[in-house]
Formats: sequence, structure tokens, C-alpha cells
Amino acid sequence: MAKTSVKVRALKEPKFASRVVRRCFRCARKNGYMRDFGLCRICFREAANEGRLPGIKKSSW
Repeated sequence: MAKTSVKVRALKEPKFASRVVRRCFRCARKNGYMRDFGLCRICFREAANEGRLPGIKKSSW
């Protein structure tokens, strides 16, 4: 979990476009972020396993 100050700083408009830090909206993690879902890999996996992401299912063969 990120500190509150880090979360607030990420929400502010950056001075330059290259300084944008995309963070997971659930846990504010910046690494392993998936743009399509707005989640980090950990939160994505938890949500997918619980069935909260429509169209996503665990593969098995």
C-alpha cells in the first residue's frame, strides 16, 4: 500500500506529460499496472478470480 501523500501526488496534474505516474486505483501500486483495467497485476488477479471483471476468466487446458 502506498502512503496517502503518494496517492495524492499521483492525482495532481503533472508539470510535464512525461511525469505522469499511472497507479492502481485500489492499492496505488505503480509497478505492474495494466492500463486497460486501471489495476495492478495483483488486484487484477484477485478481481478476476472473484469474477468481478466481465469477460475475464482463468484459462485452463
